[in-house]
Amino acid sequence: MRDFKRFNHALEISQWMTDRRYSIPSPSDLAVRVELISRVHGIEHAENYFNNISNNLKSANVYGALLSGYVQDKSIAKAEAIMQKMREMGLATTSFPYNMLINLYSQTGEHNKIDILMQEMENLGIPHDTFTLRNRMNAYAQASNISGMEKILNRIEEDPYCVVDWKVCSVAASGYLKVGLIEKALTMLKRMEGTMYPVRENLAFEHLLSLYASAGSKNDLYRVWNIYKPLNVRGASYSVMITSLAKLDDIEGAEKIFQEWESRCTMYDFRVLNWLLAAYCKKGLFDRAEVVVKKAIEGRSPYASSWNILAVGYMEYKQMDKAVEMLKKALSVGRQGWRPSSVILDACLEYLEGQGDVEEMEETILLLKKSGALTRDIYDRLSRASVATGKSLSGFLDQIETGVLPLMKKFTGSLK
Repeated sequence: MRDFKRFNHALEISQWMTDRRYSIPSPSDLAVRVELISRVHGIEHAENYFNNISNNLKSANVYGALLSGYVQDKSIAKAEAIMQKMREMGLATTSFPYNMLINLYSQTGEHNKIDILMQEMENLGIPHDTFTLRNRMNAYAQASNISGMEKILNRIEEDPYCVVDWKVCSVAASGYLKVGLIEKALTMLKRMEGTMYPVRENLAFEHLLSLYASAGSKNDLYRVWNIYKPLNVRGASYSVMITSLAKLDDIEGAEKIFQEWESRCTMYDFRVLNWLLAAYCKKGLFDRAEVVVKKAIEGRSPYASSWNILAVGYMEYKQMDKAVEMLKKALSVGRQGWRPSSVILDACLEYLEGQGDVEEMEETILLLKKSGALTRDIYDRLSRASVATGKSLSGFLDQIETGVLPLMKKFTGSLK
């Protein structure tokens, strides 16, 4: 279940087994629990759980799970502290915790610390594996240090215990693309293809599509798509192909790929639609966007994010009446807790305030109340608009539930 990212369900089963005493958790079980709690509830909850584990059960795997959570959260100081604790307890004896930290430093740009860790590994006799070298290689690529990247690539190629897999090729191709070495990138992508065919991972396929798009090679993009499409690619693959074609200004091609997915899908995924909407909005093709949305929502419950994408698109093209309309549609279908992006919300409220359109502001605020996105600034805007227009808010306040009214009065004083 962890492999399929069904973290909530996996955590529920783990807790159920322990609560029913069907099994006494081993250190490995506890490590999994720490990881799941971090992913589902956040790193602070994972810390609390970790702190309540008996010291005799805190194995290297349990510490490693907490370290992994800190890496996911990009908490450098906490990650370094837990790594130091592992050193002191003699638990940092494999490449795993070092690779975790190297990955973190690669993500955060602290590349000088990577070499220090790798030297420490050498001093302790801990071998640099493919993960270690690939992360170092990625750090060089991000820093546009191509000579450093190629040096590590050569090490991987020469090391009999390391493998030049699709991930290594992907890192190298990305590095070349970053500095504009298109031909070298294309050569590496062909090599990447050669590592993929026995494995046939969707993720590898999707990376390849994205990289060919970044290289501007539409022919290779379609060629690879036609090779892998018969292998029952997933919705995410269609999303990547749509995005890749849009990046190459092939909107018609993106439309065809979307229509192909729509004709084959057994469960409609609005996330695939959203990528086409984003492509339409970028080009200002709002008529096409609204047509495809109206067709998609026939007999289905749309995602709020679909309307939000249209709202942002209209905002960027200065069509604020339409932006407000799309924002209200997003709020009307959004689940409890869903919030629009702050950029579009602020822009729409600022527009309505400038227009003195108190009625539209009231309607928007009532929708925002449902999602729990009310803030002091929103009430302040409404108050200013009501004062400027001389419109009483008495009737509107009557529509607000008792639990919200005190908050409004606290923020804005008497609005009547």
